[in-house]
Amino acid sequence: MPQGRIMKALSGFYYVKNQEGTFQCRGRGLFRKKKLTPLVGDQVIFTADNQTEGYITEILPRKTELVRPPIANIDQAIIAVSAKEPNFSTILLDRFLVLVASNGLEPVIFVTKIDLLNPGEEEEIDDLVKTYRSNGYRVMKLTTKQTLDYEAIHPILVDKISVIAGQSGVGKSSFLNALDSDLQIKTDEISNSLGRGKHTTRHVELLEVAGGLVADTPGFSSLEFDQISLEELPDCFPEFFSRKANCKFRGCMHINEPKCAVKNAVNEDQIADFRYQHYLQFYQEIQSRKPRY
Repeated sequence: MPQGRIMKALSGFYYVKNQEGTFQCRGRGLFRKKKLTPLVGDQVIFTADNQTEGYITEILPRKTELVRPPIANIDQAIIAVSAKEPNFSTILLDRFLVLVASNGLEPVIFVTKIDLLNPGEEEEIDDLVKTYRSNGYRVMKLTTKQTLDYEAIHPILVDKISVIAGQSGVGKSSFLNALDSDLQIKTDEISNSLGRGKHTTRHVELLEVAGGLVADTPGFSSLEFDQISLEELPDCFPEFFSRKANCKFRGCMHINEPKCAVKNAVNEDQIADFRYQHYLQFYQEIQSRKPRY
């Protein structure tokens, strides 16, 4: 039986693509019995007499899986944050970075709308970009113009399956349209009354862009840390992870423990104070989370 990848899920149909074309398929009833749901990004085995009447018979093992948005086998998350309109938010970016790390994805940060900044604002953003780069994050700065540096972005996307995350209005759809004008992804202007973008992306779909696949999705519909434990939170900060072996206590949470290498690094300005403050805030949030039964 043929094998392919689910490129889109819409209204109970799964659109499976391989070298023969795209096949509209339904899921077999056995998936419901096993409480399995085919996801966009899944490699599947299917049967089809024609391109509109197919059935998925088997879901092959996944290497990664996201719950919100529901998508599988993602290699990396492109986190789009705007420098302005809406203003750059380090706590929102750090929240995305923690969620991405907890799902085992490689993050790439795109700072959009750089050309809207005045010189003083751009200097502030450059300082923040340096901080994130020093922690090992890959960061690219982009403008609102539709003449993106394809040659610079192509190596990031080629042969990878990427998901784009970020708040509404930061330019995610515009970015994809700029890379490939044939996509014609719908975009809306920022709503002045709300100060944020209107939701224009309604379903999960993999798009062929720059030699790779990019998930055009409604984004991370929840930014809650409901799947992250206190124990794994410190490891979601790479500058903490690289120093934890130097803490006196194994399993140090970098809060009240003596001889903590992370707290020492914060005091010596080797770790940005705003990153540590965000860690404390996220720690309290997870600690106060109500248990689920």
